[in-house]
Amino acid sequence: MKVKTQSKKVNKAWLNQHVNDPYVKLAQKEGYRARAAYKLKELDETFRLVRPGQCVVDLGCAPGAWSQYLRRRLAPNGAATGALNGVIIGLDLLPMEPIDGVTFIQGDFREDAVLAQLQDALRVGDTLRPVDVVVSDMAPNLSGVEGVDAARISHLVELAVAFASEHLKPDGALAVKLFNGSGYNDLVQLFRNTFKVVKPLKPKSSRDKSSETFLVGMGLK
Repeated sequence: MKVKTQSKKVNKAWLNQHVNDPYVKLAQKEGYRARAAYKLKELDETFRLVRPGQCVVDLGCAPGAWSQYLRRRLAPNGAATGALNGVIIGLDLLPMEPIDGVTFIQGDFREDAVLAQLQDALRVGDTLRPVDVVVSDMAPNLSGVEGVDAARISHLVELAVAFASEHLKPDGALAVKLFNGSGYNDLVQLFRNTFKVVKPLKPKSSRDKSSETFLVGMGLK
């Protein structure tokens, strides 16, 4: 019973923090599905990643807050529906409610068959549309075992870098979520080996207690 009581206290504390979170309130006010939209917004405003007319791939897109932000950025008037000046393709293992103008693929990014679907979505006739920006909010299910979790995180980031290397325009950009800790320095080095400019950023909307941070690579080497 003692453990159950502690669990209730923890859940109540988290719920209280969540309800009173200014970014949660702002997301509700502005029609975003999650507060995560403001992480991408800060990345975009800091590094000027997204512009109308671009082709953007959103990896780990569910529940859709990043795709919603991208959709508004590519819309002529910043609208959530209607005209769209650009292409947005979202991919996630989990289902996602439709977003007007966003092509969604449900599947595991680690599987070749799913990558093939993503490539098909980029196909225009006999050629593949070059991608301007790849954004990744992908994160594995964490086991609590540091070595195992670090390997899972690294694998997803490595896959995102490999995809970006193959599909980005020469001046394109990749933004990924990763976590401070084991394997972090190796991933930074991978970015430095791949991109001309590499910048880390922990957005203001990322909770202080979270070890998550973001890494942006711009311009393929």
